[in-house]
Amino acid sequence: MDKRKLAGAVLLGAAALLYGVSPVDIIPDVLLPFGLADDATFLVGAGIGVWRLLSSARKKKPKGPVG
Repeated sequence: MDKRKLAGAVLLGAAALLYGVSPVDIIPDVLLPFGLADDATFLVGAGIGVWRLLSSARKKKPKGPVG
């Protein structure tokens, strides 16, 4: 597994969790439902980013000449 992609996935996940629990938002949570939609969109986007990083880190490169 590519260690740089794994580290990136961990950092992205940690940043998403910090943003999700942080009282400082782009759109405050008191403006329901927009504040919650802002958090949910960010968390879902970060989850997709983590998934893509981890799935691309697992791909094995072919050894030797192809074809």
